[in-house]
Amino acid sequence: MEQIRQDFGEDSVIISSTIVRSKGFLGLFKKKSVEVIAGYDEPVIVNSQHTSSILNKPQPETKQDEIIHDMKKEMKEMKQYLKNYNEPVPFNRFPEDMQPLLSRLRSQELNPEMIKNIAETIFSRMKSEKNDFTEVEQKKIARDILKEELADLPFGGIHFKKKYVNVLGPTGVGKTTTIAKIAARSLIENKRKVGFVTTDTYRIAAIEQLRTYANLLQAPVEVAYTASDFKEALNTLSNKDIVFIDTAGRNYKDKKFIDDLKQLIDFNLEMESYLVLSTTTKESDMRSIVDQFLEFPISQFIFTKLDETGSIGPVINLLRDYNMGIAYFADGQEVPEDLEEATVEKLLTLLLEEEPHE
Repeated sequence: MEQIRQDFGEDSVIISSTIVRSKGFLGLFKKKSVEVIAGYDEPVIVNSQHTSSILNKPQPETKQDEIIHDMKKEMKEMKQYLKNYNEPVPFNRFPEDMQPLLSRLRSQELNPEMIKNIAETIFSRMKSEKNDFTEVEQKKIARDILKEELADLPFGGIHFKKKYVNVLGPTGVGKTTTIAKIAARSLIENKRKVGFVTTDTYRIAAIEQLRTYANLLQAPVEVAYTASDFKEALNTLSNKDIVFIDTAGRNYKDKKFIDDLKQLIDFNLEMESYLVLSTTTKESDMRSIVDQFLEFPISQFIFTKLDETGSIGPVINLLRDYNMGIAYFADGQEVPEDLEEATVEKLLTLLLEEEPHE
């Protein structure tokens, strides 16, 4: 801190610090150092032509005071933002009896503000009722809070109100297997005549995989390379009760693939579109994917690979922030067994009671 104040002045503050290790000889004897990020309130006038031209330009003294005032204000706001960003929610101020639940919610990666809301509600009720709640009672309060948060979101599988079911998502999330599971349920349990259209013409293996599932269900498959192929495929399958559309798994961070999909598929049809995400994908990447697909009329999420994740909090975070529900959970490769219609109760049980995989 002394060194920082010597360099930057008495108003300097440490924003964050990190321990780093430098490489030693032949990768051995690594040295430990501390990397510090510091900031200060007072604006620094760097020797740049642009800044000089602003501050040295002849203008009223009050105008200069306004510029300096604005720069100070912006610097303070930035410092406060960085401080808040790096400062964890102080959960240790809550009673020891609450720590197991709070630890569980943090390990499940639920939004910290949501955890704080739950903790403060439980703590407030403890004080008002002069009673130390058991962990079971605390979980019930948490469950009630989250149920209210998710109450208006649609949960549950397809409703058969529209003929076409379109399944979207990035590569590797299990779209084709998920389509096969839903189609098998539709055929076996709901006695619907099903058909398939695949637009995943980038991978021969994807087409063959869908054909394998379709053969088991004795259902036809049409392949669409172009928009006219797509229209013709739908005409061919016009006698089916429900048509499942399998799209290509691509890197949809590239807007080109979004535009290609728009040109290929007619989203103005009687169609329900579902976005498939893997629970093993980190939350920031899931958000990036969702942001790209918001250009399409997404009805609900489908979350796969529940058997491969240890945290369900990011799923709840996405539902709240995007105001979107879940149609199905998938937790394995078995068709159609490893598919379950999503419910709020199941989601909260995964969060509060059980590990997502058994």
